[in-house]
Amino acid sequence: MEDTGSKAWINGAAYGMTSGTAQLPYALLRYYHQLGLSDAEVLLLIQLLGFQQAEFNEFPTLEELGGRMGLPPEGIARMLQRLMKDGYVAIDEHRDEERDIQYERYDLHGLFARLATCVAEDVAAIQKQQLEHNARSNSNSVQIEEEERNMFSIFEKEFGRPLSPMECETISSWLDQDRYQEELILMALKEAVFAGKVHFRYIDRILLEWSRNRVKSVQDAKAYTQRFRSGGR
Repeated sequence: MEDTGSKAWINGAAYGMTSGTAQLPYALLRYYHQLGLSDAEVLLLIQLLGFQQAEFNEFPTLEELGGRMGLPPEGIARMLQRLMKDGYVAIDEHRDEERDIQYERYDLHGLFARLATCVAEDVAAIQKQQLEHNARSNSNSVQIEEEERNMFSIFEKEFGRPLSPMECETISSWLDQDRYQEELILMALKEAVFAGKVHFRYIDRILLEWSRNRVKSVQDAKAYTQRFRSGGR
């Protein structure tokens, strides 16, 4: 069992870990395989970030990096050479004018630029998909509006007069809410004309009767109407 002193030390160490953190771009985890980086190379980049942010060491030695990663300095050097060749890491020279000191540091701007490109490409792809979706939705809306206008014109022709706003709303309700097929609505209109009862209440009763009897198509409606007229319901 852990004694009180051990628990206190563990709690203190845990607090130190939470207070001494380094910021890691999530894009690095998200896209490193896409960029062709290996797991070891990503860990090396994370170590460079950690040295810079938590220890204010912008140019750790190969031995320091190798000690953290459990690799020989030669292995660290090979990975750094590859990262620099591909433009992910650069070595910049800086001069501290006040102290008259010239020093070097690792610059990860190339890595961040590549990650930003990946993010921008994903955002562009999402925006393109959204635009295509909106275009399809608008096209469908236009098609529905055209169908409704055609439907209104056919009804006005059969009724011999312009439709009232309430009658237009009824047709829209048949299409949008009841989900009646346009062909069935027109078939019901023809039945009303045939029966000499050209009014919306009668047409609505026909559509409701068909719906209750699972009439889904014009062929079903014709068969049902034939049975009804012959008395074979």
